[in-house]
Amino acid sequence: MDASLVKEFESNRPHLQAVAYRMLGSVSDAEDAVQESWFRLSRAEDGSVENLRGWLTTVVGRVCIDMLRARNSRREDYAGSWLPEPVVSVEVEGDPEQEAVLADSVGLALLVVLDTLSPPERLAFVLHDMFGISFDEIAPIVERTPATARQLASRARRRVRGAAPEPDADLTRQREVVDAFLAASRAGDFAGLVAVLDPNVVFRIDRGGVAPRAREPVTGAEAVARQILQRGSPFAPLARPAIVNGAAGALVGTGDTPFAVVSFTVADGRIAEIDVIADPAKLRRARMR
Repeated sequence: MDASLVKEFESNRPHLQAVAYRMLGSVSDAEDAVQESWFRLSRAEDGSVENLRGWLTTVVGRVCIDMLRARNSRREDYAGSWLPEPVVSVEVEGDPEQEAVLADSVGLALLVVLDTLSPPERLAFVLHDMFGISFDEIAPIVERTPATARQLASRARRRVRGAAPEPDADLTRQREVVDAFLAASRAGDFAGLVAVLDPNVVFRIDRGGVAPRAREPVTGAEAVARQILQRGSPFAPLARPAIVNGAAGALVGTGDTPFAVVSFTVADGRIAEIDVIADPAKLRRARMR
């Protein structure tokens, strides 16, 4: 293969990875989708691809739709909450690489909502609303007309706006709220926990879909506070600050690899969602330092 084509593919890899992660909620699955686009490019006839970025985006989009459909058919037996694979980095103040992570992040709470959409809705929303791709370009990927592709994105947008809380933008303020939550957890302070939780807070935990260990979501400040004090207090001292999908979060563990990653969605100064990823398969990339 032409070296210049290889170089151009590599220059598009971050874009393709970003699209695929937003579609699949899994870094490893996203890498597989991008790799499949490379295989298909390597088999394409020389000169048959004019707009490489558009062509690759189309391939990755179609691969993601197929992967989502296959995954959804297997999801029926998944016990408890299914949460995305988190993108985690240990907080280092003023680190340019951390700033780049924040700039290209997508919150876990949004990914949870995206997972409720049909694959075509998700693709139309992701490509148009997150990457500014026109409906004329999206239409052939989802095998619809441009007008129908617009309707898919509009329907998805309404569901996202109604379900995903709008997180506070100030990371420092997020961290203050999360630190107060962790301090109250360590101290066994029920009132302190309730004070930092939104009245309608949702607590989810993903243990890998194993029925005996699965837990259904818990809602409401007092119910979540009780859950935290009953089950989570012993782990609070093991939590250390991290950036989880661009927001203030925590890694929980004692060794090099955490046994849980906690994502917090802070909205209007209170914690609106707590998502605990404890599925070992989704924590392989996370490191305590």
